[in-house]
Amino acid sequence: MINGNATQVSQKTIETFFNAVKNSGPKLIYAIIIFIVGLYLCKLLKKYSKNIILKYNVERGVANFASYAVYGVGLIIVIMTCLDMINFPVQSFMTVMISLIGVIGLSLGLAFKEILSNLGAGMIILFFHPFKTGDYIGGSGVEGTVADIQIFSTILKTPDNKAIIVPNFKLTSDNIINYTHQEKRRIDFSFSVSYDTNIKLVKDVLDKIFKEEKRILEDPKPIIGLNTLGENSMQIVARPWVKTDDYWSVYFDVMEKVKTKFDENYIKIPFPSRVIYHKNCEDDIKN
Repeated sequence: MINGNATQVSQKTIETFFNAVKNSGPKLIYAIIIFIVGLYLCKLLKKYSKNIILKYNVERGVANFASYAVYGVGLIIVIMTCLDMINFPVQSFMTVMISLIGVIGLSLGLAFKEILSNLGAGMIILFFHPFKTGDYIGGSGVEGTVADIQIFSTILKTPDNKAIIVPNFKLTSDNIINYTHQEKRRIDFSFSVSYDTNIKLVKDVLDKIFKEEKRILEDPKPIIGLNTLGENSMQIVARPWVKTDDYWSVYFDVMEKVKTKFDENYIKIPFPSRVIYHKNCEDDIKN
């Protein structure tokens, strides 16, 4: 019964619209011109409102959300103005639209469940700030630098300059690792050395490298120690702290220095050993 009434209302609204268009005369041309100009102005308003909001150091994602809201409101005003020009009953149209939304709301909710979920997740990201533009994050099986936070999705830029578009719901429904949220970050080094290596020598070499590297922080103090005793080697771990922005540059520089200093002090990094069993060796030799 409800669906039948909604169909009748829709048909009546469409007939009213076409009658208004047919009887509008020259006003229809003016309405079309105003609609085109208004659409262009709404796009400009969206762009400039975003730039103005960003000047106040507002998060880029919030600025995006606000600019889209401004665009939507402006577009509704333009459409209502154009309908009024051709003598279309705007008030009755709004009443019809509200009733239609109420009738088909459940159907739309089911059909656009994923879209609505992404919209809600986008609002959670914008207002609770688990990450912001410029952060390096990992989540939903991917990681990268946050390039943009949009209403329905977040765009990540990978270190090799690929763009990953992740639906917001996937990010908020899983664990998010924000690698750049804190000012300091620990680098976890692990080095395998042979059993005939002097452990104190290794620790002294690493400690000297860390002290000479000015980007490594003195507080917290770096940790250096024997971690595990494996079948063919010992594992030494070294954990210095650096500023988050210096993480990768320090990592690569220290790794290079460690290789050089290990060679100078004859500290051996053992090769992995393998045992190979040959079956039917005599047959292999004969063949």
